[in-house]
Amino acid sequence: MSPPDRRKLVDCRHDGLSVRRQCALLGVARSSVYRPPPATDDNDLALMRRLDELFTAWPFFGSRRMTVMLRAEGHVINRKRVQRLMRKMGIAALGPKPCTSRPAPGHKVFPYLLRAMTIERPNQVWCSDITFIPIGRSFLYLVAIMDWASRAVLSWRLSNTMDSSFCVEALEEALGRFGRPAIFNTDQGSQFTSTAFTGVLTAAGVRISMDGRGRWMDNVFIERLWRSLKHEDVYLKGYADGGEARAGIGSWISFYNQTRPHQVLGNRTPMAVWRDRHLRAEIDSTVVDMTLRLDNACALPTCPQPYQQQGFAT
Repeated sequence: MSPPDRRKLVDCRHDGLSVRRQCALLGVARSSVYRPPPATDDNDLALMRRLDELFTAWPFFGSRRMTVMLRAEGHVINRKRVQRLMRKMGIAALGPKPCTSRPAPGHKVFPYLLRAMTIERPNQVWCSDITFIPIGRSFLYLVAIMDWASRAVLSWRLSNTMDSSFCVEALEEALGRFGRPAIFNTDQGSQFTSTAFTGVLTAAGVRISMDGRGRWMDNVFIERLWRSLKHEDVYLKGYADGGEARAGIGSWISFYNQTRPHQVLGNRTPMAVWRDRHLRAEIDSTVVDMTLRLDNACALPTCPQPYQQQGFAT
């Protein structure tokens, strides 16, 4: 969660904690609680839209190259402003670097569990990420939860802040509709390291995996989803408000899951692959269970031991 979002958690009327203490725990300046953040001007919004287009096309560009690209297009802008806008958008260059996503202070970071693992069945591994969606004179954040093996989008949510609550809602919907994965993989963003998010996974018995710093390839599948969504829907339609965006993105995700052929999946749709592999996994599990039962049954004695003849001389 970014500092502007954490300010909303400060309760000036709290009886147990002073504003000073709350600000210290949240890591925000006390003066920022009393001073409302400046409204995003139209020039910033235009630059953020262009940054999003550039990032979607070349996700390995950092603030230096973004600044060069914008200046080449005639924008008068320095690198510090580009960095500020990229932080506000929640984007960072995909590539080896000292730190990709920073968890909030006090949040637990879990180890990476997917190294050398073959992922070939549904509900073996799920992953999640957040992206920036430009709308009208504002912007929204979109979170999606994807099944790694089938590339199917299991749930999604839009929000106007980077709070963790909309990520938790998407997670709870996916668990309720599609069962639970063996492993859930995310980056180290504060939304995913929050106790609200990890607590749902832990309660469901899901093992938590988090990308190591600089391991940009770990989230490449969902980054490809964002690119397809923006080029095939968001940029073409130019949504005017949140209602339009929610309806349009929902329609595109349904098209992606149910209709759009996926080359890596042999031109099958993600949800068809999820259902097929999920059904086969259930059948294999049933066969193994029946085999174990038969083996246990065969291990039992099939006839009684002969009775001892007592009271007769031999």
